Parts: sequence; C-alpha cells; structure tokens
Amino acid sequence: MKKLRIAQLAPLWFRIPPKKFGGTELIVHNLTEELVRRGHKVTLFATGDSITKAKLISVYPHGLREDNIPWHKKIYDLLNLNAVFKKAKEFDIIHNHVGLETLFFTDFVSKPCITTLHRPLPSRKKSTSFKIYQKYSQNPYISISNAQRKSIPTLNFVATIYHGIDIKKHEFNKNPKDYLVFLGRISIEKGVEYAIRVAKRIRKKLYIAAFLDELVDKKRFEEKIKPQIDGKLINFIGEIDYEQRVKLLRNAKALLFPIQWEEPFGLVMIEAMACGTPVIAFRRGSVP
Repeated sequence: MKKLRIAQLAPLWFRIPPKKFGGTELIVHNLTEELVRRGHKVTLFATGDSITKAKLISVYPHGLREDNIPWHKKIYDLLNLNAVFKKAKEFDIIHNHVGLETLFFTDFVSKPCITTLHRPLPSRKKSTSFKIYQKYSQNPYISISNAQRKSIPTLNFVATIYHGIDIKKHEFNKNPKDYLVFLGRISIEKGVEYAIRVAKRIRKKLYIAAFLDELVDKKRFEEKIKPQIDGKLINFIGEIDYEQRVKLLRNAKALLFPIQWEEPFGLVMIEAMACGTPVIAFRRGSVP
C-alpha cells in the first residue's frame, strides 16, 4: 500500500479528541490515528492541546468555545486554513473537515483537497452558502449519508462514507435499566423538548446529557427546558465524557432522538445500537 502525506484539517471549536461534546472532532481523531497506525505521514491542523500520534500544527492553544468565541467568528478558521495551504506542497492530499471556508483556498493549489461534509447542506437556493457550493461543485466531496446529498445532488460526490466508532469501547448490555436518555446538544435542531414530552407521556425517567451552548441556546433552555427539570422524572446532567456516555447509553431502555432537522448522520445512534440500546427517532435525514 502506498504511503501518503496527508493533511487533516480540523475545526478549532473543540480539542481533538473532544474532552466531552464534539462528534466531528471524535471522527477526525479516529480517522487520524488509524491513518497513522497504517503508516501514513499525517499532519493534523487542530487546537494546540489536541492529543495525537500525528504531527500537530496549531494556530490556537485550545478549543475556541473554552474562550466563549462565537460560532460565526471565522478569523481563527482563516488562520488555520492559511497554515494548511501555505504548506500544501508538503502533502499528497488535504482532507477538509472544516466546511465551506476551505473551498476558497482550493483555487490556489494543485494538490487535491477533499471535503467531508459534517453538516446538512443548505436547501435554500438563494442562500449564499448554496451559491458557493454550486460555484465549487466540481471539488471532490464525501457525504456521510446518502440523505445528506439531497439538497445539492449536483455536487461531485466521490463516495458516501458512514461514520465509525471503536466497537470495543461499546460493551453490549442485554439487561438495561428502566430509563430513557437524550444525548447531544441543547439546540432546537436536536428536539430535546420532544424527548421531555415523550418521557412525561409514558412516565419514564429521562436523563438529558447534553452540551449547552450558553451563547446560542441558554435563553431557550432557561425559558422552555429548565422549568421542566424536576430531578426525578426529568434529569439534566449536562456534558459528559466518552466513558460516561457509553455507560449511560448501555444501561438505558432506549435513546430518544427526536431531531428537528435533516440529520446528516447522527453518531449517537450507532453508539447506542452498539451497546444494544434501541433508538427511537423521527424519520428525517439519515435516520432511515
């Protein structure tokens, strides 16, 4: 097998691997470490506190969210992109996990840059992001589900590559406890209110283990979710690390996944099923 020089371009919002919340960061970590294990020369462009066997290059010491930098602040992404593309000649391929901003830089290099799409594609044809993807429609893209392609089917999709997990870390449990679990983020897209409604309707204890972005979701959390948390039937335990997440999942009666958007993949679904925990979800995006 030919050994490649690979640049892995990661978002800077959280460490690689994430301390707690961070699905994209976990996928980048798993992919990077396996490529290193297979003998490729990998350079990871990520936060300075990232833990990796690859060569690490960083423009920021830790996750941007630790400093409450808002999601729309793109200046650090641009610094990260600059660090990657000025070294483009040193790589055989650049693997972009950041998203749209990277496309503008691909005009200036001859080395291939492939983009794995980690979020839903824009559906509104008049939106700026939709027009940019169309402008760069011939760049190579990897979808993480076939459903993700539907918004812009004309992009140059070279493959659908589903997310994976380290199956050895997800112990099967055939005797779960009598509670439900919601995992992810306290955002309107993930539908935590619907999970609470289900738990109340059937009188089953619910544990909500989720990342609360105080810059984006705190107001809605305070007004609509927090008043329903009673510490008995509805329980909020916040962010948890990977080991805690697996333990919570494997002991649950079911995972509630009542998404309100076109879910591009849904990593927590395969984590739950690997533990033998059923998933109850709305039929949207990649869920089927």
